[in-house]
Amino acid sequence: MLMELRIRNFAIIDDLRLEFGPGLNILTGETGAGKSIIIDAVGLLLGDRAAAEWVRSGADLASIEAAFVLPADAERAAAVKTLLESESLDDPDAPQWVNLSREVRRNGRNICRINGRSVSLQMLAEVAGLLVDVHGQGEHLGLLQPKTHIHLLDRYGALLPLRAQVAERVAELRRVRSELQKLRQDARTIAQRLDMLSFQVEEIAAAALRPGEDGELESERRRLGNAEALTSLAQTAAAILSQGDGELPGAIDMVSEAVGRLEKLARIDPDMTPHADEGQALIEQLSDLARTLQDYADALEFNPVRLAEVEERLELIANLKRKYGDTIEQINAFGARARRELEELSNWDAKTADLEQQEERLLRIVGKLSAELSQQRQAAGETLARQVEQELADLKMVRARFGVAIVQTEHPEGAYLPDGRRVAFDSTGVDQVEFLISANPGEPLKPMARVASGGETARLMLALKSTLAHADATPTLIFDEIDQGIGGRVGAIVGQKLWRLTGVAPGQNGDGVTSHQVLCITHLPQLAAFGDHHYTVSKQILTQGDVERTHTVVRTLAAEERIAELTQMLGAHSEAGRRSVEEMLGEVAQVKCGALVLS
Repeated sequence: MLMELRIRNFAIIDDLRLEFGPGLNILTGETGAGKSIIIDAVGLLLGDRAAAEWVRSGADLASIEAAFVLPADAERAAAVKTLLESESLDDPDAPQWVNLSREVRRNGRNICRINGRSVSLQMLAEVAGLLVDVHGQGEHLGLLQPKTHIHLLDRYGALLPLRAQVAERVAELRRVRSELQKLRQDARTIAQRLDMLSFQVEEIAAAALRPGEDGELESERRRLGNAEALTSLAQTAAAILSQGDGELPGAIDMVSEAVGRLEKLARIDPDMTPHADEGQALIEQLSDLARTLQDYADALEFNPVRLAEVEERLELIANLKRKYGDTIEQINAFGARARRELEELSNWDAKTADLEQQEERLLRIVGKLSAELSQQRQAAGETLARQVEQELADLKMVRARFGVAIVQTEHPEGAYLPDGRRVAFDSTGVDQVEFLISANPGEPLKPMARVASGGETARLMLALKSTLAHADATPTLIFDEIDQGIGGRVGAIVGQKLWRLTGVAPGQNGDGVTSHQVLCITHLPQLAAFGDHHYTVSKQILTQGDVERTHTVVRTLAAEERIAELTQMLGAHSEAGRRSVEEMLGEVAQVKCGALVLS
């Protein structure tokens, strides 16, 4: 329930704070005072488009804040709590309260908050939509649009869970069809891709590359390319160590001579024994080095055939690197990926056949669920029609008839109904729904958009809203001049109906009727008389310095003030007019206590 609304620097409103109560809240006042602006402000919390022009002249930003108590409806309250908790927006210190706010800045920037935390406009609108619903004057046009009728009927008939099942299957079917279409459209591309992948996989597999192989081959190529020089250098080095060069003895012989003297030295001075041992070890190391160099030289050979093979292999690796990666590891990884994709695409025909089977199966599931949904819509449509006709009769359209047309369109690629027909479908099922009306006896049912009389349209809208609102769990309903085009006597019946939407009417509680807090802007005193709380909206022109500014003022009316307001709305300023208002209020009191029913 909307407990408090604070509006600042919005249009002609500078700073307005409203406290609303349960039941029917009535707002009245002269045209242009700002009544509808209040509703526009609430619309911003519901996600309506904001414009810089809304910001009051002289201010940088406009702000709207609303405080709600969670609805009494347990399911709706749980939905609000779940949504808030999922985004960590709940307030543990005030778990039953929800505070919404939106700032509109002159530079176009918007800031939305829930319980003081910044949120997206979408999140603000989603939470607000669970708490309040605005039925404005412009919504008449929306209700006349056939595309809205299927949603209204499903909400009325509590068919949304079943429709959600249909939508889930339709979404799955669309995914399958999308994949099928892609496979079919890309047949040539897939064939080309298969050829390329086959070549790449075969080329990389044939190369049989080993990690580190390129480095080994580079070393081997250097050895083969410099075999003569390497042999000469190794043999010369080995000769210098073991044989010497010309008149000079070998290095090993010279070291052996020196070590012999060390050993004699050690026999005289035992402290030199370790050094003699070191010398002996050095002789062994030099001998090992000489043998290694000789073995190295013996192993070297100038092999042009092997050199050509190595260079050919390195050229192959370089070519593969240019195509598939900078290293052998990257080339092999590319080959593994190509092999996996090749295996997947090689199953293209089998995958296409499998998707076609899935499509056929889902078409039958969608058809079966949609047929069940359509049957329930037929039943809900008949019940809705009877209730709307009763509402219209209460509104002095006794001979009016209302109908719900539910049709299907055959389509060669549509869902299969149990009777064998194939019909077009979407996420709502297979039905096209349209509300029909016949305002005069003898006239056939026609689409609502063809209803000629503005007064009849207004009453039809009210009958629909009244009927549908009983199935609506939204706790706060706001009606902006729903009485447009309606006369005084019918206005009293409209007031009675709006008051009964609050769920406090005799015999209504406990009958499955959802209780609502209702806010209504009206110009009809007969309707306003049914209010449980009455507010008057007026504008004042105040002088600030040398500038005159318009301000919107809202006052809660006490009993005597309310009589005066209703008398003024009635256009009767005499004592007789006052008595008429008192009689009207007395009649309303009888209706509310169940002693009188207007008809």
